[in-house]
Amino acid sequence: MSTQELLVGGWTKYHTLTPEDQKIFDEAIKGYVGVHYVPYEVSTQLVNGTNYRFKCRASLITGSPVWETMAGIYCPIEGKPHVDSIIRI
Repeated sequence: MSTQELLVGGWTKYHTLTPEDQKIFDEAIKGYVGVHYVPYEVSTQLVNGTNYRFKCRASLITGSPVWETMAGIYCPIEGKPHVDSIIRI
């Protein structure tokens, strides 16, 4: 990892999801209905826990139309991750 990636408070460059990133996303988005989100890139920020910005493809349950979203998820040091925001980009 580069110094930038380890900088507390700084955001990493976007990268493909690791299995751990996917697990955080799945746990936070569990229970959301009506829209299907498929994350494809993530950026993280180390704070008192970790902030995540997931770039996602979103679609209605019917599969169409498809649009891009940014899902903000916070994962505390102790406790469960949760969605802070979902915005259309």
